[in-house]
Amino acid sequence: MPSFNMKYTLAFLVSFFSILQIMAQKKLPILKANSSKAIFIEEDNGLKTDWNIDPSLKPDIYTVSRMVNSSKIIKVKTDIDSLRITIKKGEKKDFIILLKGKDSCMTRIECAPSKDFSSVKPAFHDTIRMGINEQNTMFVKAALNKTDSLTLNFDTGSSNLSLTQEALQNKIKQSLKSGVNILSLGNKKYQDFRIYKVELTGHGTDGRFGWDLFDGMVVELNYDLGNMIVHSQLPEKVRKDKAYEKLNLTFYDKLFFVETTIQQGAVKNKDWFLFDTGYQRTVMLDGPLLREQKFPTDKMKVIKKVMMRGAKGNEIPVVTANLETLSLGKYSLNNIPAQLLSESRPVNDKKMNILGNEILKRFNVFLDFQTNTVYIKPNTLFNEGYIEKQ
Repeated sequence: MPSFNMKYTLAFLVSFFSILQIMAQKKLPILKANSSKAIFIEEDNGLKTDWNIDPSLKPDIYTVSRMVNSSKIIKVKTDIDSLRITIKKGEKKDFIILLKGKDSCMTRIECAPSKDFSSVKPAFHDTIRMGINEQNTMFVKAALNKTDSLTLNFDTGSSNLSLTQEALQNKIKQSLKSGVNILSLGNKKYQDFRIYKVELTGHGTDGRFGWDLFDGMVVELNYDLGNMIVHSQLPEKVRKDKAYEKLNLTFYDKLFFVETTIQQGAVKNKDWFLFDTGYQRTVMLDGPLLREQKFPTDKMKVIKKVMMRGAKGNEIPVVTANLETLSLGKYSLNNIPAQLLSESRPVNDKKMNILGNEILKRFNVFLDFQTNTVYIKPNTLFNEGYIEKQ
C-alpha cells in the first residue's frame, strides 16, 4: 500500500501534469497567486470586484459589466502577480490562476452579447400610462404573474424588481419562484429578472423596477402626455428633431451615467452623473468628490441644513445649497436647490453625483439601450419652480 507521502506526491504530479497539459493544449495565460484572494478591475470605468479563487469551479466565471465601447480591458491582480485581458462583446477569455504553485484554477472572463430588438418584426411601440406625484415619484400600473396588481416606480438607478414587505405580505397572492415570474406592463410581458425585498420605495408605490427590464429596447418617457412607451427601435422623428439633444451613456456595474456640467461662478466641472429617476429631488452632490475636483462648494449659498443618518447610525449633515447652473448638453437650468453631502456615500467604492427626477422630469426622454445613448428635449415642466421641501 502506498504511503501517505507517496499519495500526496502522486496527487501533486497529477495536478502538475494536468496544468501542463492544459497549457499545451490551449496556451492559456497563467497568473500566480499565494493567497486565495484576487481583484478584478475594469479599466474603462474603474469597477473593482473582490474575487475568491476557487479551484473546485471549472471554470470560475467573472462576467464584465455592460460594455459601451467595442472592447474593454480587465486587470486581474493577486498578491504576487497581475494580468491584463482585452475582451470584446460576446467574447469569453480563459486563463489559469496557479494557486500556491500547485492548484490549477480555471478562470473565465466573459461578456454577454448585447441585446437588440431593433430587427424584431413587427416592430412594437407599447404605450403605458405613466403618472408622477407631488413627491416626483414616477409610477405605472403592472401585474405580476397575471394575478397581482401593483403600482411600481420606474427607477433607472436600480435593476431587477424590488417589492416592499407590505406588498409581499398583502398584495402577492402566490409564491414567487426565481426566474419564472412574469411582469406585465402595457401589452408586453417581461421575465428573467430577480425579485428583492426592500424597506423603502417611491411614495405611494409597492416597489420599483430597473432599466435592465428594457435592455436592448428604447424607452420613451413623455411627461407632457403622461406616457411611457417601449419601442423596439428609436423612432425616426427623434433623429430628425433638432430640439432633441443626444447624450452618451456610460455604465458602472449595473448603473448608468450621463455627462453633466455644473458651474459655480467662473468654475465649471464636467463629470458623469448617475441618471436616477428613483431619486425624487434635484441633484445630490458629493461634497468631498467636488472638493477633490476643485469645485467651489464653499461658494454655494446655503438654503437650509438638516441631519440624516448613515448606515452605521451616524449623523451626516446634508446642506441644501444653491447651484448656479447645471447643463445637459446644450440645455441649462439655473439656481437649483441641490443637496450637498458633507460625507461621501460611495456605491461599490465609487463616489458619485446623482441627477434626480426633479431635474429629469423637465425633459421628454428617449433611453436608447441599443446604442447606449439618451435623447432629451425640454417639456412643459422645464421652467416649473423647484419643490421647496428638499
